Amino acid sequence: MSSSTPFKMRLVHLDLKGAPPKVSYLSEVFPLFHALGANGLLIEYEDMFPYEGHLKLLRAKHAYSPSEVTEILRLARLSELEVVPLVQTFGHMEFVLKHAVFAHLREVAHFPNTLNPHEAESLTLVQAMIDQILELHRDVRWLHIGCDEVYYLGEGETSKQWLQQEQNSHAKLCLTHMQAVASHVLTQHPGVTPLVWDDMLRDIPQEQLKASGVPQLVEPVLWDYGADLDVHGKIFLIGKYQECGFQRMWAASAFKGATGASQSLPPVEHHIRNHELWLQVAGSGPVDTLQGIILTGWQRYDHFSVLCELLPVGIPSLAACLQSLVHGGFAEDVRLRVERFLGVSSLEITDTVSSVDTLLERNRYVTGWFSPYHRRRKLVHPVMVQHIQPEALSLLNRWNQLVQQLEAALQMAFYPDAIEEWMEENVFPSTQRLQALLQDLGEAAAQQPPPTSSGWDTGQNP
Repeated sequence: MSSSTPFKMRLVHLDLKGAPPKVSYLSEVFPLFHALGANGLLIEYEDMFPYEGHLKLLRAKHAYSPSEVTEILRLARLSELEVVPLVQTFGHMEFVLKHAVFAHLREVAHFPNTLNPHEAESLTLVQAMIDQILELHRDVRWLHIGCDEVYYLGEGETSKQWLQQEQNSHAKLCLTHMQAVASHVLTQHPGVTPLVWDDMLRDIPQEQLKASGVPQLVEPVLWDYGADLDVHGKIFLIGKYQECGFQRMWAASAFKGATGASQSLPPVEHHIRNHELWLQVAGSGPVDTLQGIILTGWQRYDHFSVLCELLPVGIPSLAACLQSLVHGGFAEDVRLRVERFLGVSSLEITDTVSSVDTLLERNRYVTGWFSPYHRRRKLVHPVMVQHIQPEALSLLNRWNQLVQQLEAALQMAFYPDAIEEWMEENVFPSTQRLQALLQDLGEAAAQQPPPTSSGWDTGQNP
């Protein structure tokens, strides 16, 4: 392994709020992560954690059991991957606040994303979540407490009243809750350092951030997933955080899940470029300022959004990004090494236009003789049935075979609800459109008058 990387820690993010992998699949990919250059995992459990007691209702249908979490940690150790658990404690609390029993703890009553920091019960809730997670992760050095994208903070009725007092501000509201959560981690779980996403800290005035005491409690994770990352801006931000008192910081890139809420395949070159720019940031700042980098792999943008790229299709991008970090860039020899390692001819998978779309929108017989107008009125020239039906039936047969193969492959990695969701979003709409075309075609053909002895009846007198 090359020592040219400035990032000592390279954590692969597992976002379990969408299509969480089976433990058996993780047993296969953990050694792969290690071989590619990872030495840690950031596990964002969300509703996959086996919460107990009054928190048990947070569990998803296929949530991991305590023994499965223990097995995941064992598998991680075998592959020399240090685990950092992540629990949201402020924003992105939909998986908690969607439940009626906790709805009264919302910052804005109608929105389940942000916790009301004024309620004492809010802090009690996140403390209980933290304690249960750390009970199963006793040897961890870090706990990520989220705190990103705290939307609508300050817009709740209690906050509006609180903000009317001259000494109060949105920044103070944010920092006070962050301080309370981090203090609980440090006092109740000595040796565990809280990490936080940095977006809520970026625009807080330097003196206010410094005076809050937060820089002595947490390590911020500077995240930017863009292929146009502003290197100089990041270096400036690191300097600001240092002057505020933050001793250690982290970076966060992305290998998938950051270029579109419904993206199905990761644009590999985009993610490689993102990592190359992060290498420039790390190489330009003070040595050892950044403890490591988290390669995020978002599976949903939030608890209610659709699935984006599944983990298996993100592996080529992850491989390229990890190797970029290990070798200090993605030169041609690194690209060839990754392609050989994965056994592929190219890292970039082409997202071709659906064959069903091609038939329905580009086939000249369909667009010219069986348009939506014709389909609604069940009109079709009999000869066009011979042009359209065989191709449509053949295509449907190929799709049905593909569906069986996809389901078999997905069952190796995911639970039934994730498979059902992905198929409904990405496969069934195409097969249903094809089936509807064939049904309309059959009904239209059945309504045509039978041929006469002199040929097709045109409806005109001889």
